Amino acid sequence: MRRRLVVNADDLGLHPRIDEGILEARRRGILTSASLLATGRTAAEAVRAAQAAGLRIGVHLCLVTALPPALPAAEVPSLAPGGVFRGSWGALVKAWALGRVRLGEVKAELSAQLRRARALGAEVDHLDAHQHVHALPGLAGVVRRLADEERLPLRWPLERPRPASLKAALLAALAKVAPRPARALEVVGLSRSGALDERALLEVLDALPEGDFELLCHPGLDPGAVPEDPAWRYGWERELEALVSAPVRRRVEEREIELTTYGRLFGG
Repeated sequence: MRRRLVVNADDLGLHPRIDEGILEARRRGILTSASLLATGRTAAEAVRAAQAAGLRIGVHLCLVTALPPALPAAEVPSLAPGGVFRGSWGALVKAWALGRVRLGEVKAELSAQLRRARALGAEVDHLDAHQHVHALPGLAGVVRRLADEERLPLRWPLERPRPASLKAALLAALAKVAPRPARALEVVGLSRSGALDERALLEVLDALPEGDFELLCHPGLDPGAVPEDPAWRYGWERELEALVSAPVRRRVEEREIELTTYGRLFGG
């Protein structure tokens, strides 16, 4: 059995510096696709640039990071109580645990984000979720049904060969008990999010099992403080350097890893 790998950058459309790094990872490195924050402030420009670069686009379904909803905030008050989404994964989890998140609003908002992406010109080939919120019970079912209705494959946050962080282990446990979508990929690199430097990426590639997987990553040029989440600090430039490095490209060739996209794997 061969190894096929979708190399996907999250957070396209969030910030022009992040977008610039994603496009560089496509031009010079192993990146094959990116996930769009449809209400991000650079989303429209990012879609045009990504498609011109031959980068396949997914939708990064979003309920956190103080971004505006695609629907009027008054229509989704349980998701955007201050006119924007809650600032962090933890804040959303707390609201969900207290029963303050209405699933009907979740379905309406995420459907609107998909429509927004398509209206911007994106030829959407998969879905995933910002901060992996689609692993939460209840939300998992909403996102799975949306993926099935739209016949779009979905990132499923089960990490192979095994989770290496507490958050990744929690996400994997939630994903194991949730009904799995008809078309989904498990992931590698989740535990290294924000810190996938060259050494870490080589380790991930060396451990890649046979089969089809997604490597999720966060390349970019350092944006400084991201206005929607000023405390957020990822190693965007280190991840970019890893994705374009010669040793990484050689390891892909040596292990006969086929770089691909969701669209090629699932016929989209």
